[in-house]
Formats: sequence, structure tokens, C-alpha cells
Amino acid sequence: MDKAELRFDLGTARVCAVMNSGSGRRRHHETAALLNKRLAPHCGRFETRVAEHGRDLPQLARDVASEGFDLVIAVGGDGTQSAVAGALAGTGIPMGVLPGGTFNYFARDLGVGETIEEGIDTILDARQSLTDLGEVNGLIFLNNISLGAYPQILKTREGIYRRWGRSRLAAYWSVAVALRRLRNPMRLTARVDGEERHFTSALVFVARSAYQLETFGLEGADAIRDGRMVVLVAKASRAMPLFRSALRLAFGHSARDEDFDMIVTDRMEIETPAKAQLVAHDGEKTRLASPFRMSVRRDALRVLLPADGRDKTRA
Repeated sequence: MDKAELRFDLGTARVCAVMNSGSGRRRHHETAALLNKRLAPHCGRFETRVAEHGRDLPQLARDVASEGFDLVIAVGGDGTQSAVAGALAGTGIPMGVLPGGTFNYFARDLGVGETIEEGIDTILDARQSLTDLGEVNGLIFLNNISLGAYPQILKTREGIYRRWGRSRLAAYWSVAVALRRLRNPMRLTARVDGEERHFTSALVFVARSAYQLETFGLEGADAIRDGRMVVLVAKASRAMPLFRSALRLAFGHSARDEDFDMIVTDRMEIETPAKAQLVAHDGEKTRLASPFRMSVRRDALRVLLPADGRDKTRA
């Protein structure tokens, strides 16, 4: 199929934008007004659905996916993007990406813009393409999942955000606060390519975002672009060594041989002694049962990209 056939006809499309008002009601109303001004007049039909709380997003996205829309637009940060992608995976319904979060790794990987305004420009003149998704125990993820210290970091970050507001500085500060509370490392059994390996670690980080790895100064971005995932197992099992690793990551100075064992694969299983464990995924948290079966779902999601842009996915 050539590029012309892949162009998305917005003028005849029934379009739904999905967003989360819990991230800020005033900001939500401003965004809705912007969409009605810039995007709605170009659609065959346009409506907005709003989740009152982040926990309501997955069900809202599934409801929207079942209603026959020609395009579903995820408006917000990576958590919102992930919830909508999980509902649309395998349906063939295209997803538009309007980045409104702190880091917006998924939008940056796709190259659709780094702001809501830039994302709207992409949707107004877009083509369709396919992209891979990560999956763990049936749960879709876009950028990363992690076990161990990082879910605790997210819990700490929520409290810091409530007190001081959302910012990158607050996000980084939450890392320091959470790692101070780290107690016991995990005992892990990893099974990949028919082999079994054993680790004791405070953090397992599974990456599906090439942009995020490059931001962290780590290798593996090319492997992700080739359709695989990069699994990083921290060699540090205690708080202070892990804290030093996290600081090097934040400033782009981490070397994988010093701080992490790296595994590159498209399918892997990790088992922990605990029957269930809190898993962080794209900035959200879910308790999942061990073992954790992770894989890459190839061409699972249809997305809108700039019509004349460089394709980072597959047609």
C-alpha cells in the first residue's frame, strides 16, 4: 500500500477524543476548548469523552473502542496513551496521539510532536501506520514496565505531585525519596530463549521506548526499533548503590556494564517468590501475578503520523 492510500480522511471520520480530567480540571477545560476550535471543524463528527479519575480510563477507552469510531484520540500523558492503546490493540481502529504529560515518550518515539498543538497539526494532515506494543500478562504497555523500586517511586511521586505540583524536578526528587525507603531486594528467575538465569536485584526495567533509552544514555534503542524489548536488571540490590545508578541515569552517564545486566529479546518470563507484585507500567501501577510473561506484539496498533514525516513504524 502506497503513502497516498494510507492518508487518513479526517473530513468523513467519526472521531472521539479521550482524556482524563483528574490530571487538572482547569487544564482539561482549556484542552477541550482547543480541540473544539482547531480539530472538531475538520472532522465528519467529533466528540469528547472524559474520565473523572485515572483508574476509570481503561474502561472508558474500551467503551469508546466498541462504539464504531473511525479514530480515537488519546489526550494526555503516557498513562492515558497506554490505556487507549490497550483498548485499541488488535482492533484496526487508528489512534491519534495528543501529548499532554510530563515526558511524552510515546509521542516522541512516534515523532507526532511534543505538545498538544503539534499533535493536532499531525492529525490534521496524517497518514496511518502500524507500531509494536509491549504486553505483560495481558496488559499492554507502550514505553516500559518495572518491578521493584520503581513502583515505589511512582507511589512517592504521587504524593510529591499533590503537594508541589507536576514537574520534572518533582519526578526526579521522588526517585531520591523512594530509594531512601528501599529495604529488601528481589530474588528473580528469568527465562529467555530456553535458558534460565537467576538475579538478586532492587529493580527490573523493561524498555519499549527507544527515545527513553537514549534519554537515559543507555544502549538498546536500535534493538527496540527492530521490534524487540530491552530488559535491564540493576546490579545494585541496596538503596545507596541503586541511588548512585539512578543519578547517573538522570544525567546520562550510566554504563550498562557497570549498573545493569542487559537482556535483548522479544519474549521473556520473570518469576518472583511473591505470588503477586506491584508492577509499574507507563507511569501507572497494577498488581499482577507472578510469573510475568512479557512479549512484543508486532504491528498491534494503527497510529496516525505526519503525512510527510519520516516513518518510525511500519505501514
